[in-house]
Amino acid sequence: MGRTIQEVIDTILKAMPVVPLPNTVDTYKSGDPSCPVTGIVTTFLASHAVIRRAIEIGANLIITHEPTFYSHSDEVNWLAGDPVYEAKRQLLEEHRITVWRFHDYWHSHRPDGVLTGVNKRLGWEKYTEPEARSFPVYNLPTTSVHDLAVYLKAKLGAQIVRVVGDAEMNCRRVALAVGASGGRRQIQFLGQENVDALVAGEVNEWETVEYVRDANAQGRKLALILVGHVNSEEPGMEYLVEWLRERFPDLAITHVPTGDPFQFV
Repeated sequence: MGRTIQEVIDTILKAMPVVPLPNTVDTYKSGDPSCPVTGIVTTFLASHAVIRRAIEIGANLIITHEPTFYSHSDEVNWLAGDPVYEAKRQLLEEHRITVWRFHDYWHSHRPDGVLTGVNKRLGWEKYTEPEARSFPVYNLPTTSVHDLAVYLKAKLGAQIVRVVGDAEMNCRRVALAVGASGGRRQIQFLGQENVDALVAGEVNEWETVEYVRDANAQGRKLALILVGHVNSEEPGMEYLVEWLRERFPDLAITHVPTGDPFQFV
């Protein structure tokens, strides 16, 4: 029998700095990890479309960054009988697809696996300030907030990028908060660090957005650029393919992008 799914996960975890992490959400969401692995798909979200693609290419292990069943913990009792949940669960069961979440451990990796992928996509590795902070800070070539937003939109494949603050102001010192890092954490960071702009995945509109608006009303030049949660972290799961191939050169490993979910009218 070939390498099992569990053996793949065990090898991944051996490369993480702390195992096990307390209260981690990085658990199996479906499937049987004792089965031989036929192929691996990495993705930001194990959406119904991503699952179908994994089936098409013959991969029975999906490594996802975010939840499969619509809540952080993937607790499913509240979904019993829901037609969308049941159809997704049945698809996974019918095709014996194992889904494993790789969120907490991938962020705990040194360097952070998601940030490594984003830095590679943006070409920002050489601009990173070495000092450790809540969020990485970059000293970029001076540009306008507008032009930075356009660059991010193109590089990350976003349908739209939202900007709070003066889009024509120049910025050089920029911080990056991928995903949904939380308004309080973002606001405390902005209050302590002299950055020109914060690039974030998603925020509650009544938190960091209003903090940045108030800062500008008080005369402090500060911009917030929102690229979307999916767009801000998908490159980290794309980079995971490269990372996994170094450890499993004999396995078929494919990144299937979740894609920006929004349409704008």
